[in-house]
Amino acid sequence: MWALGDAYERYVGRWSRPVAAEFLRRLDVPPGRTWLDVGCGTGALTEAVLAHAHPAAVVGVDPSEGFLEVARARVPDARFAVGDATDLGGRNADVVVSGLVLTFVPDAAAAVGEFARAAPYVGSYLWDYTSGMQMMRLFWDAATDVDPAAAAHDEGRRFSTVSGAEPLRALWTGAGLRDVEVTGIVVPTVFRDFADFWEPFLGGTGAAPAYAATLPPEQLNAVRDLLRSRLPEQGPIELTAKAWAVRGAR
Repeated sequence: MWALGDAYERYVGRWSRPVAAEFLRRLDVPPGRTWLDVGCGTGALTEAVLAHAHPAAVVGVDPSEGFLEVARARVPDARFAVGDATDLGGRNADVVVSGLVLTFVPDAAAAVGEFARAAPYVGSYLWDYTSGMQMMRLFWDAATDVDPAAAAHDEGRRFSTVSGAEPLRALWTGAGLRDVEVTGIVVPTVFRDFADFWEPFLGGTGAAPAYAATLPPEQLNAVRDLLRSRLPEQGPIELTAKAWAVRGAR
């Protein structure tokens, strides 16, 4: 599910970039600091750190070599390495950040504890899967109407214990971080037409595309047709994506 970096870019990587820029603006870290981007994926947040935070150095770590291959090509001025959110191999930095990662870490509390060990300043953001990430909400509602078993895969249900304002606040305070602040970030997600909306769900990378890959053709086509009926007939398709952003200090 997390091997194909280019497929992830087409799916949500392109939307994570404006969120990353706004997230860094709100962090307001002084220039000249060292940064560690945990779960860097294809490098959206790493690239934003270089562009907006004027770091002394930035290192991105991720368990997926496929994602790191794309990140290295996109962000040649950063360093990248294979790494795990719950065990950063003794790495340290002035700032640890992670974008769109913690919902996929089996032990989010252990990961945030490791972030707090590695740096005095820790920030993260996650999609609001319950209602704020409209493209995913539309997909899962249509999928569940076609296949009620899809509800078990719905990110809005699966990740509600992590991707919300209060769960994130609890994770940060539970790791001993202080001055914790949680805010929402909303960015536009504009699709040229229905194909631009639908085809990324066929890439297999990400929870919804991975589920779509398991469907027989008749069910997949039914989900597609139901979505088409619920979206504008002519492009562009103008939606929004909301993320929850959290920050705290050790």
